[in-house]
Amino acid sequence: MLSVQQLACERGRTRLFSDLTFEVQSGQCLHVHGANGAGKTSLLRIVCGLAEAVQGQVCWRGENTRQDPGSFRAELVYLGHAPGLKDELTAAENLHFQSQIDGCALSPQQIAAALQRVGLGRQQHLPLRRFSQGQKRRAALARLVARPARLWVLDEPLAALDHAAQQLVSQLVAAHLQAGGLALVTSHQPLRVESMDLRLGV
Repeated sequence: MLSVQQLACERGRTRLFSDLTFEVQSGQCLHVHGANGAGKTSLLRIVCGLAEAVQGQVCWRGENTRQDPGSFRAELVYLGHAPGLKDELTAAENLHFQSQIDGCALSPQQIAAALQRVGLGRQQHLPLRRFSQGQKRRAALARLVARPARLWVLDEPLAALDHAAQQLVSQLVAAHLQAGGLALVTSHQPLRVESMDLRLGV
């Protein structure tokens, strides 16, 4: 369902990768490996439409994602390096506003259930400025639980997480794949799900 064809990326005058081609189908996870600076984050941002490629195209359901970016984004959830949350808001408020931006407003019960699933049931009404980095990552992960999206694009989802939370991420991704979803993931740590490997910078 996701097809990347002859993609090339440059940072400044440095070519990070060229002629990159791959496909990810329903139930599959592509794990992107590479040293720092190899272009992993750049690749994910290009796939999501947040950055421009030098050449090549990204297709979703057989159509170039630039033809109808709104429809593509409706089936996509992207979690980047930074949690993308507001410290002055509570975990529940952050998830509420994120769901509105995503176009799938959640009820208070759905928000509470998602935060409970990621281990923040007791902290859902606390402002994020009182959270540890690991708790902030958990708050960001709640978006995966709450938002229906066919394609997950996850940039270092295990960063700052303890062992229990890392296991939770693996469980969430595995359940997503079993339900027919797709995932594109970068991680320096092992993600305990069956995946295809793509290595950049080799």
